[in-house]
Amino acid sequence: MRRLLRDLKIMLLANLWIVPVLALLVGALFYFVAPPPPMHARLATGASGGGYHAFGERLQAELATHGFTLELVESQGSRDNLAKLGNDEVQLALVQSGQELSLAEEARHSLSGLGVMYREPLWLFVRQKVKFERLADLLKLRLAVGSEDSGTQAVTAALLEANRIDVAHYPERWQQIGGRRAADALIAGELDAGFFVGPAENPLIQRLADEPGLRLVSLRRTAAYLARLPFLSRVDVGEGMLNLARNTPNRDIVTLGPAATLVANEDFHPSLTPLILEAARTVLKDGSLLDPAGQYPARPPRSLHTLAEADYYYDKGLPILQRYLPFRIASLADRYIILAIPLLVLLFPLFKAIGPIYQWRIRARIYRWYKHLREIDQQLYQGKLPSDLNAEINRLEQLEDELARVEVPLSYSSELYELHMHLRYMIERLQAYQRRTTATSAPVE
Repeated sequence: MRRLLRDLKIMLLANLWIVPVLALLVGALFYFVAPPPPMHARLATGASGGGYHAFGERLQAELATHGFTLELVESQGSRDNLAKLGNDEVQLALVQSGQELSLAEEARHSLSGLGVMYREPLWLFVRQKVKFERLADLLKLRLAVGSEDSGTQAVTAALLEANRIDVAHYPERWQQIGGRRAADALIAGELDAGFFVGPAENPLIQRLADEPGLRLVSLRRTAAYLARLPFLSRVDVGEGMLNLARNTPNRDIVTLGPAATLVANEDFHPSLTPLILEAARTVLKDGSLLDPAGQYPARPPRSLHTLAEADYYYDKGLPILQRYLPFRIASLADRYIILAIPLLVLLFPLFKAIGPIYQWRIRARIYRWYKHLREIDQQLYQGKLPSDLNAEINRLEQLEDELARVEVPLSYSSELYELHMHLRYMIERLQAYQRRTTATSAPVE
């Protein structure tokens, strides 16, 4: 047992060189691997009480169950959200589809679409006695077109421009107000009509649908609008869909609407994409009054660049490890596995070389002694031995004593004993040579 432990000690000492090599390779792995994604992000939503903010709160709660902190940043709407993305105030923002087209090409290319979260129908509510056939009829009405720089005003302006109605100078009867302020004015009779954008379940939309003095009208010629405004989509609203008790609308209608799109800037960590999208899918799994269950999130508009991680999610779902492990652990495993493969490729020839290198190092303990023996052997052959042979013999005997302290594994003992024999053989040759020399030089009596 003692001999086995000694051989093991020799083997470990002989292979200590591999420790710094492994440390260097592992250090390189940790140096070149990207740091883990942050577990925090800021999302620009909209005004408190709006559809964007309500969705943001639901997404925030779902992500919190995964240990991810989503900070909600209130804003004035889609255009303000785009500005916050451009100024790096946030990493994520909910943006109304089509708003990105207002950006310069370079600015738009710096953004990435993660996906469409839901549709945002455009609702046109009018007073009960108002006659409405087409958008041109609004010119003589007191109308709310949405607050300045809001998504409601943007989509309203697009529809009006398609009808060649100049929106550069709104009629005096039109007011740039939206949300709760516009709803209050419409219900109070201070307005004749108003545009609103938001999901059917939005409390503001439900409030308007429950108001007996208002009615919801249909936007005709939807095919013509869609041909000119591809960022909008057709939304069919069945009779009584918004409010069964009030039967709002009182007949099947058609409207148009953009899509609420989740957009990220370059500060967003791409590895967070599947976590965010899966949380959104959980939030939206039951669908809504107008959106079928399981339909969203969906691929973002083509006008936005799509992250490779988002494409993978829509094609194949969650990455394999994230299906079974918590996000933080799965994300780290994904990143290190990718770099561990080339590390293993490097370690294979390294460990394969351990055997020959170990053998060479052990034999080097023995063979280095042969250098001096070889020098003496050549001197004997050439007849150039030093005059003081006693000193050379004593030196070899000292080497013999030192050789007795050399430790090698048991499997290499035969080579060590051969060295002992060769060293003794050389000592005996020198002694024999010394005797002959002394006999030859002695005087003859």
